[in-house]
Amino acid sequence: MKKVLKVVTNKYFIAVVIFVSWTLFFDQNDWFSLQQRQKELNGVKGNIRYLNTEITRMNTERNNLLTNPQKLEQYARENYRMKHDGEDVYVIDDVSENNNAAK
Repeated sequence: MKKVLKVVTNKYFIAVVIFVSWTLFFDQNDWFSLQQRQKELNGVKGNIRYLNTEITRMNTERNNLLTNPQKLEQYARENYRMKHDGEDVYVIDDVSENNNAAK
């Protein structure tokens, strides 16, 4: 018991305990803040991966539109509702999307 008391009352042991507790709980860069920043960093990295795949997909789509006239016509018809003379365009609204958006 005396040996344990002697170690616990040692000034170096007390200084180490204070330093460790200060860096774990009270410092600006404490352990909890570091964990939160790590989560945020992982989220940002995931967002960067998603955006890079979107850029690749969009560049592929752009190249297809610039080189393939059928794809350009399909894109214009679907997104801008363009039509040839004498054609009728019917726009069908999906009812399930409207119901989900209203909720």
